[in-house]
Formats: sequence, C-alpha cells, structure tokens
Amino acid sequence: VIATMTSKIPKDVMAKEIEDILNYSLKLKKRKFTETVELQIALKNYDPQKDRRFSGTIRLKHTPRPKFSVCILGDQQHCDEAKANSIPCMDVDELKKLNKDKKLVKKLSKKYNAFIASDSVIRQIPRILGPGLNKAGKFPTSASHQEPLVQKVDDIRATIKFQMKKVLCLGVAVGNVNMTKEQLQQNITLAINFLVSLLKKNWQNVRALYVKTSMGKPHRLY
Repeated sequence: VIATMTSKIPKDVMAKEIEDILNYSLKLKKRKFTETVELQIALKNYDPQKDRRFSGTIRLKHTPRPKFSVCILGDQQHCDEAKANSIPCMDVDELKKLNKDKKLVKKLSKKYNAFIASDSVIRQIPRILGPGLNKAGKFPTSASHQEPLVQKVDDIRATIKFQMKKVLCLGVAVGNVNMTKEQLQQNITLAINFLVSLLKKNWQNVRALYVKTSMGKPHRLY
C-alpha cells in the first residue's frame, strides 16, 4: 500500500508541504494554543445517496491530539486503576445520580471527547443514562480487565475515524504542530492509505487532498 501512496504523492512534495505549514505555524504566525494538523479530503465519482457510505477507524503511529480527553465509566477495579493513573472516571452510582436527566447527560457528553466503559458497565449505560451518549456519537468503547487501561486510553487518543456523510468532503486530525516532520509524514501516509483502501475505486474516488493547521491555509498534496 505504501508503494501506491508514494507513486501518487511524491515523498519530497509531502515533506515540503509539511515543512511549509510548520514554518508558518511555529515561526510566522505562532498561536497561543497547539494547532492541530488536519487532513482534508475531497471525493469524486461518489453518490452519497446511492453508494454505500463507508466508515472505518485506524490507529495512527503518533497521537494527533494529546489533550483529547477520555473518561472511564468503570466498575470498582477500573475506577481504582483510572485514579491511580490520573484518568477521569465515574462509577455506576455517580452515573445513576444523573437521573437520566437529558441536560446533565448532554453536559457529561460535552465534557469529554470519548468514553471507555467496563464490560460489566457498558450493558447498563442505555438503562442508566438513556440515549444521550449515543446521540452525541460518544457511546463508550468497552474495556476488559485483560488489558491495561492506560494502553486503551492511548489507543483511543491515537485512533481517527473516517466516516462518509452526505457531502463529498471529509476532515480528520492527523497530528499537531509540536510533532516532528517525520511523525506527521508517517501519520499522514497511514491516514491517506487507509482512506484510499476504504473507497470503492480507491484513488479514482479522490479529487484532492489537503493538509492544514487549525488556523492556517490548506496546502494541496494531491
């Protein structure tokens, strides 16, 4: 897959565009916050009404958003593990105190970027909280006691999702301006290859690819 990628976007072209966006963001126009680097995709030969809408997730090599917040909805063991590692958590009793109140559940869903729930807790979520988290697109990922919680949180922070909606444009976070050029190149390469593998006609469905920082101009890769 890497071969098809480099034939479509020469490595030196990508390196130059990455260098340009970092130079602009870190030297010419430094902001008071860490800008995210986003990959923007324009598709073609796709009919969102008729064609199957694709969806897929991939774990990038380097975490694109270090401040991406994750909350554990845990059983006793997971809550102890979360507290020991300074990860926000809530147990079943705390969730029950929200009383299925839509406003409170909405407030909870807005407070964190993602949720992880213990295997034993996840089944109870719809009953305890109602459909609020699901509606916000933040239904928890389940966690067992076989894997370390910290690893699970890192995986979620480093995972991006491509989802076809009703429009022919997509955007995903692939890094931030504090990453090295090499780290950004690795993440962008992984993301593009994965996206192209999801498309029905692969590269024939790609109209254009851009990278940009939160406040910067788009730079065309393809």
